[in-house]
Amino acid sequence: MNAPRIGVAALGGTIAMTSESGRGVTPTLAADDLIGAVPRLGEVADITATTLATWPSASVTSADLTSVIEWADDRVAAGASGIVVTQGTDSIEETSYWLDLHWDRPEPLVVTGAMRPPTTPGADGPANLLAAVLTASSQEARDRGVLVVMGDTVHTAVEVLKGRSSHPDAFVSRPFGPLGFLEEERLHLRPAGVRRPALPMTKGGTPPSVALLETHLDDTGDVLDLVVQAGHGGVVIAGFGVGHVPERMVDAVQRAIDADVVVVMATRAGDGPTHRSSYGYAGSEVDLLARGVVPAGWLHPRKARVLLAELLRRGVGLGEVREEFADRGAVRPETSS
Repeated sequence: MNAPRIGVAALGGTIAMTSESGRGVTPTLAADDLIGAVPRLGEVADITATTLATWPSASVTSADLTSVIEWADDRVAAGASGIVVTQGTDSIEETSYWLDLHWDRPEPLVVTGAMRPPTTPGADGPANLLAAVLTASSQEARDRGVLVVMGDTVHTAVEVLKGRSSHPDAFVSRPFGPLGFLEEERLHLRPAGVRRPALPMTKGGTPPSVALLETHLDDTGDVLDLVVQAGHGGVVIAGFGVGHVPERMVDAVQRAIDADVVVVMATRAGDGPTHRSSYGYAGSEVDLLARGVVPAGWLHPRKARVLLAELLRRGVGLGEVREEFADRGAVRPETSS
């Protein structure tokens, strides 16, 4: 039986970092270096490796991710049965969701990285890369959209979050937990949920300016006013509780809406959805929705910002923004296996 053909694209990150001076690691390793560090890969898949970038994760852009989608499309068209992308972990929760919004193929696209660089004792990159290739090779991972594999744990791009700044077990899935795990190099996943249609990808041009603001004690909305004055087309507010802002901030929210800025309300709690009809005071979700704020539902604020930016990039109207958030911010029901 022929080994599955898997394309591996490298973007840099800790998994590819070394240090010559001893004063901190930087991304230096290419995709072939990463593959060469895991001899077992040749036993489980026929690998084609390409280095697309060597960025630290905070410097990855949507233009880089566009290149990933185009490269992945080409690899699948050439016969690859799955794709693996290696990158830095700091931005995986955003980049994986961006990729998930635009990946329209049934073949798995799996994102992985490392919390410890290759030169550190206990480096986790080789094991994560092997687990990602095994996942991308599995029939069970088909039609699941983009997945993130870290520490033998499989997360959906919609729910994965970096829950800790360091340590190998940094990644969590909120609010419903991981999609599955690898045990003895076999993939075990929950039943598949409903997969949302991919968004058309808009190439070129400057990405739309979409701000992410977290409200806080004594927030008057001054920063929101500055965002509007700077010409941002949208803003995601990480609000209190189920989607609230202080009463003294309400006027700033209204000014943003009056200026045709799309305002999306998420929760800063990090877990759980925004509500629609629980509270009715000034600054509550009932008040804000009546003013025209778009609820993020179950989407984490960082995921909501990615979605809003991609919708505004396409030039869609407020009605379609509402529809997309109502759909993608809802719970994904599972189907029976």
